[in-house]
Amino acid sequence: MYAELRDRFIQADRPFTEGAVDVFQQRFTVGEVKTASLAITALGVYEAELNGKKVGDILFAPGYTYYHRQLQAQTYGVTELLVPGENVLRVYLGQGWYCGRYTFDNKCQIYGEHSAVSWVLTADGAPVAHSRGDVSLLESPYEYAGLYDGEIYHAGPLKPGGMKAVPYAGRLPEVIEDGVLYTKVQEEVPVKSAVKRGDVTILDFGQNFAGFVEIDPAYMEGDTLKLRHGEILNADGSLYTTNLRKAKAELVYHRGDEAVKYRPKFTFMGFRYAELSGVEYVPGLLTAYAVHSEMERTGFFTCANQKVEQLYRNQVWGQRSNYLEVPTDCPQRDERMGYTGDGHVFARTGAYNYDTEAFLAKFLKDIRYTQMDNAEGYVAPVVPARGPEGIGFMSMLGWGNAVTILPWMMWEQFGTDRYLKEQYDSMKAHVECEIRHMGPGPMGMGRDGLWVGPSLGDWLAPGKDTAYMAMHNGPVSNAFIVNDLRILSQTAGMLGKGEDQARYAAQLKKTTAAYLDAFVEPDGAMKDDYQGAYVMALEMVIPAGPLWDACFAKLVEKLRAEGMQTGFFATQHLLPLLADHGEQKLAFGLLLNEECPGWLYQVNRGATTTWERWDALRPDGTVNEEKMSDDNMVSFNHYSFGSVGEFYYRYILGIQPLEPGYAKIALRPFVDARLGAAEGRYRSRAGEIKSAWLVDGETVTVRVTVPAPAELILPDGTVRELMPGSYEFENIPLGGGGSGRSQR
Repeated sequence: MYAELRDRFIQADRPFTEGAVDVFQQRFTVGEVKTASLAITALGVYEAELNGKKVGDILFAPGYTYYHRQLQAQTYGVTELLVPGENVLRVYLGQGWYCGRYTFDNKCQIYGEHSAVSWVLTADGAPVAHSRGDVSLLESPYEYAGLYDGEIYHAGPLKPGGMKAVPYAGRLPEVIEDGVLYTKVQEEVPVKSAVKRGDVTILDFGQNFAGFVEIDPAYMEGDTLKLRHGEILNADGSLYTTNLRKAKAELVYHRGDEAVKYRPKFTFMGFRYAELSGVEYVPGLLTAYAVHSEMERTGFFTCANQKVEQLYRNQVWGQRSNYLEVPTDCPQRDERMGYTGDGHVFARTGAYNYDTEAFLAKFLKDIRYTQMDNAEGYVAPVVPARGPEGIGFMSMLGWGNAVTILPWMMWEQFGTDRYLKEQYDSMKAHVECEIRHMGPGPMGMGRDGLWVGPSLGDWLAPGKDTAYMAMHNGPVSNAFIVNDLRILSQTAGMLGKGEDQARYAAQLKKTTAAYLDAFVEPDGAMKDDYQGAYVMALEMVIPAGPLWDACFAKLVEKLRAEGMQTGFFATQHLLPLLADHGEQKLAFGLLLNEECPGWLYQVNRGATTTWERWDALRPDGTVNEEKMSDDNMVSFNHYSFGSVGEFYYRYILGIQPLEPGYAKIALRPFVDARLGAAEGRYRSRAGEIKSAWLVDGETVTVRVTVPAPAELILPDGTVRELMPGSYEFENIPLGGGGSGRSQR
């Protein structure tokens, strides 16, 4: 597709300068036009205008992909934007992810040396303008534009520039194709308060989010306006920005003669607060907008316990802030990268909140293209990767395992095996790489059937630093390998690949046995005695039986003695694991815990999104600026610990698929009187599922609506088989919540 674009890429005839924006202009003439379209793409980020009006509503087009292999392109209907006679096409070209400053290394020219753009405008089936035609360059109104530092913009009429457009001679990706979905403006976020502090005004939008602020110069009394963005305030009420690291996250706007609204084209920020200087704040001057990849909301939850409901809202806003082109880690600092670990940890929660099928399908494609350039066929911790690479010193096991976890989750949640089929070779290549690394290895640390070496393990578990996890990550890292082997062997069976099924089933048996021997004592204790090791072993490795029961009892004992001490990976599974096996009261106790570490600790500290660290804000009010490598690492909008949202949908509401895609539904609401009441719904592929319960003394009323056959387990253990319809069950005794493995 888009063969007409491949030979028409152009660039500005100048050396690379970080933050530069080129403005191309083309004049052309048409008569009366019935239909017209603009096909366009860029190595960088573009925004097109036709006769002064923005073409389409996409932000950051053509989108972020692994540019070494694949590039997205768009075709817009532009019939209504054309006029008989002369027309003016203007294309703004920024550097974006392609060659602008990006990644925590703050590197430029990662994918190529210079931004470039290509377009063809067609009217009634015939090309009337294209980028290799008569194209001029205008003086750019942007002094600077970049993802991390923001924009410096000079308003006013654009004058002819001193440069010319020349053919682009750089390397093009082999695939140019239609995009899957795009980032767009989602909603307005109004200013909640404005506080004057000396020469600046601190604006509070009341919500941490990813987006930008639009400026209306009609309300400006001065000539220059500056906005700095941040997630929290210092104790004295000033803006805190230390956690942005090398990202400036600023907008500087120089007013022109025309009162035209300015909206950033080439940046977004992660912020709740903004510091305004240069002009006085008046209502109407600034309007903030939240942006993320386009997805349809499918899940909703309310609760009588306001703190529990606020935590639910926090994880939703975490997804809104980080589902932007790829599943990022955070939207504010000099990172904002597509981490595979974050992606799969939150994926099930995200698939309840929103219809994420298209978003995750695009990410799986990014994984496939990136993996093609990995020297060992391994899936990198960051996708799209920065370029051809190997594994490196740390295995980063637990991250690239998204390659198996995501397609399997999508089969269960959306009822399609398409992604298991599309990703099968990718899954297989990743697992074969894992198998090749099993054994003693170059450092002599491993053993047959396991891959043992430095990695991050249950990252950010309280009290377990990087040095500890580098030596004790084995039970977490290898649990993911066991899970990979299980998913791949089952997928091979589903797809009729008998030889593969036999191979990976045999390896699964061997690796499981090696795992139990290496990491689990006969009495169920983990040799690496931390909670994350117990959780991952129970969730992914140890088969049902006396050893599992003994290990689970040890975990419960540790939780009662230590409180929750899980990190990046184990936290997702902790509450479901407890609720499924007779410890629902403990599970709810951990959910409701208001001490650090705990989710409601964050809520009590004013969080409106989930944090990267349990103690991002310490109990004494200071920010945890503990350094990782050369800089701090503390984000107040990191959705990994927001994976608790899965517990809301699957346990508090009790909504789970009994068959893939909810062709048959499992309903088992777990009731805790401390919540008082809960209500929610999920729009599945089978239709909308509703669940609600209300505690009244020692009894509970349960109401459900199901669009397909369902099995309902009431809080007293009674089982009901339901046909599509709505049901109410009153005066149900509050049960203790016995055991019974859920469909995971």
